[in-house]
Amino acid sequence: MTATVGTVLRGRTVVPGVVTGEALVSPETISGWGGIDPATGTIVEARHALQGVCFAGRILVFPGAKGSSGWSAFFQSCRLLGTAPLGMVFTVTTTKAALGAVVTRVPALADLDADPVQVLRTGDRIRLDATAGTVELLARAGEHRAGEGT
Repeated sequence: MTATVGTVLRGRTVVPGVVTGEALVSPETISGWGGIDPATGTIVEARHALQGVCFAGRILVFPGAKGSSGWSAFFQSCRLLGTAPLGMVFTVTTTKAALGAVVTRVPALADLDADPVQVLRTGDRIRLDATAGTVELLARAGEHRAGEGT
């Protein structure tokens, strides 16, 4: 699927809510326990494509969770420390990813009609309406509409 501004993906609500922000797209699953630093909201997993990248305040788009059931506890710590992602969009629902979204208390969507990891890019401005079950591409990375800030 070739995405253009205005493209809407539809999926299943995991946690309702609406946020607009910058997408951070991970091509790989993320390990919670030992894979993220809750104090900074940074991916620290060795050999991960986004090692050293901060997800705090961004909408995290990723295939899903990997590792132990401690995954959700690490993302809950991010919420408590103020370093959580703004929202989550994941390709496949697993108990780890779903529970992580619930305890993080951010809008989350899964099982979309197209793979969000393939459709969206890091830096895209998106609107995640997990209540309605949609993700809308508002602007491609590096493109800003007149009147918008950075």
